[in-house]
Amino acid sequence: MVSTDSLTVTVFAVIGVVLWYASTSVTDSSAIRLAVLIGVGVVVPALINQYRA
Repeated sequence: MVSTDSLTVTVFAVIGVVLWYASTSVTDSSAIRLAVLIGVGVVVPALINQYRA
């Protein structure tokens, strides 16, 4: 069985990759695309898991 923390990280990682890919059509800045990927894929799920603990 998958833990809630792992599921949260996986879902947000997938959302982060989708948003990163979508952001390529919006901006040419690699810094912004990297910030979207790291922010949504790493920071947001870490904050959610920290809040739940």
